[in-house]
Amino acid sequence: MNSPVLHLKQAGRLDRLFIDGEWTAPAGTAHAAVVCPSTEDTLCEIPLGDARDVDRAVQAARKAFVRWSVTSPKERAALLDRVHALIIERAELFAQALTMEMGAPINYARGAHVPLAAEHIRVARDNLASYPFRVQRGTTAVVREPIGVCALITPWNWPIYQITAKVGPALAAGCTVVLKPSELSALSALLFAEVIADAGIPAGVFNLVSGTGPEVGAALASHPQVDMVSITGSTRAGVLVAQAAAPTVKRVAQELGGKSPNIVLPDADLPRAVSLGVAAAFRNMGQSCSAPTRMIVPRSIAAEVETLAVAATEQMIVGNPFAEATTHGPLANRAQFGRVQRMIEAGIDEGTKLIVGGTGRPVGFSKGFYARPTIFSDVRTDMTIAQEEIFGPVLAILPYYTVEEAIAIANDTVYGLGAHIQGKDRERMHAVAARIQSGQVHLNYPAWDPQAPFGGYKQSGNGREYGIEGMEEYMEVKSILGYYA
Repeated sequence: MNSPVLHLKQAGRLDRLFIDGEWTAPAGTAHAAVVCPSTEDTLCEIPLGDARDVDRAVQAARKAFVRWSVTSPKERAALLDRVHALIIERAELFAQALTMEMGAPINYARGAHVPLAAEHIRVARDNLASYPFRVQRGTTAVVREPIGVCALITPWNWPIYQITAKVGPALAAGCTVVLKPSELSALSALLFAEVIADAGIPAGVFNLVSGTGPEVGAALASHPQVDMVSITGSTRAGVLVAQAAAPTVKRVAQELGGKSPNIVLPDADLPRAVSLGVAAAFRNMGQSCSAPTRMIVPRSIAAEVETLAVAATEQMIVGNPFAEATTHGPLANRAQFGRVQRMIEAGIDEGTKLIVGGTGRPVGFSKGFYARPTIFSDVRTDMTIAQEEIFGPVLAILPYYTVEEAIAIANDTVYGLGAHIQGKDRERMHAVAARIQSGQVHLNYPAWDPQAPFGGYKQSGNGREYGIEGMEEYMEVKSILGYYA
């Protein structure tokens, strides 16, 4: 198999944007390097679009919306089915791209990144097939219609997964889209644009403009013919998009930062609770907005928790992401590597108890953005590492005396994206879950559910992705009074 870079280069797509069904040169000459995080070598350069490219893409999407918005659900579902099939067919190419561009271990890319991304398309297709776009309520018809042209801004940490989480339901709803993927992980986005084209999605329904947030992201958010923006990114980026969108009063859906708690109740199966908690916190090398990076444990068993947590960390294999045995690769980029190092230093400087890991690269690595899986214990809730999103393999263990205190610690953050609770008493777990201020609560590490709405309270954002609610984000509600079915 050709490498993703060679594949895209040979196809003439590596230096192109995808607008109105065509692979087209950007208006400007700016480029960005795509860097392999495991070697720090430049893989290739990709073009950066600007406001002129954004306007072309928006105009194409606006024109295509006239036809796409009135296609039948059956027609849209058939096209989404084709998109799903092509992602599965090209899964290895996507996996290779993810390992190259953001360092996901190849088996994790194959087993999580790509198949879960495909699931978002399948769920959008299935929900579309049975969704009631018109509901009779007395003599009023309540109708849901596509909102229009949607700007989709996606991050580098789960590149294809976040793309499909937005594109799938937006197209299912009858919207047309302009995608701005992260310029740091553009290879998988270009491969997805190929899938869209090969699946037969009509010209203009899907457009891709690579570029930076200050240039392309801002142009999309402020464009008067964009009806909605959906962004996944940092809270800071979400605020900037909302500010840019405000003058045109468009809808803004935001999936932003997190500092998710993991409450270990006194009756929890401790070995399972701790080992799976460490694994969840460090999945994708900790680069997940909903990762449970605050483990809240009974003070009386904190020492046992520490022992179990260290043992779980020692089972991880940090290494070359192309090696089959590797469980954890490098961080995705240089800037993130630097941030993680600074946050570990902050934990040490604030006097927390470092029980494993620390600053610097793991033994045996002199280059690459590799970080040491790090756990701090006896952390107070007012400390930097308990409050700020780190986005790396850093876990804080916070002790509590009572369950009431555990709930207070869990809610003591500006974020509210995800939460976990471990225990055996289901009634008590349900009672605790009801008091946690977050968009999702996971009880005893359940399986991932692509139909479960995902989104945040507080500064973790607004709106929901996944499932029925994710599709409804891309719709307007119209009431037709005096309508008799």
